[in-house]
Amino acid sequence: MIDVKGRWALITGASRGIGRLAAIFLAQRGCNLILHGRTEQHLEPVLKEVAAYGIEAIPMACELSDTDAVRDMLRRIDALGMRVDIVLNNAGVQVAYRTDFLSTPAADYEQSFRINTIAPMLITYHFLEKMAKTGFGRIVNTTSGIRREPQQAGYSASKAALDKVTMDLASVYDGTDVILSLTDPGWCRTDLGGPHAPNAPESALPGVVAGVFVDDKRSGRCFVAPDFHGMTIEEAVEHAKTVPAYLGSLD
Repeated sequence: MIDVKGRWALITGASRGIGRLAAIFLAQRGCNLILHGRTEQHLEPVLKEVAAYGIEAIPMACELSDTDAVRDMLRRIDALGMRVDIVLNNAGVQVAYRTDFLSTPAADYEQSFRINTIAPMLITYHFLEKMAKTGFGRIVNTTSGIRREPQQAGYSASKAALDKVTMDLASVYDGTDVILSLTDPGWCRTDLGGPHAPNAPESALPGVVAGVFVDDKRSGRCFVAPDFHGMTIEEAVEHAKTVPAYLGSLD
């Protein structure tokens, strides 16, 4: 299991929900953080929480639906001068639930793909190049287990696209110490999941961060967070070793 103490991690969607919990989890283990949110004001509570663990934490505001803004955020991160070893692409959006799904508007797809696919992949590409040069990195992209829900077509299609490009990239880096993974948090009571979801956000830990701590040079796995609930991080890393790699197929 890797030691994250003193390393830097970027977490998108860190102001609330599972992103906030992941930030606290890493801060408790000494990891420095770049925390993304739509505004710095949204990030103020989590910044105070993680500061209590004696780590460095930097807010990074960005509207992920704007690709120019994403590129600008990446330039701002580069200008900070630190080496980012860990990326958790946690942020996502579920734009609508369409009971009349045959009338799903194109805008559902457009907004979903900008935030759920394009933004995380721009971030992934940016840091993968740097990680490959240093020989170390962890990227965990957040997917969804949603299936057979045409009412949420924009969301599910954008997550399926993220799965595909992540796993295709993983096949290139498999066997190196740059490890790409997916994580499925499960259906949790967050702003995205809604108040009627069966699972508490806390149930997503440590599964959503298992891909940060693995050390076996295996890319291309999807860590389904409920399967890890109740484990220590050490137990989660051992369990992660039993998860098969898909490397291009999530059948």
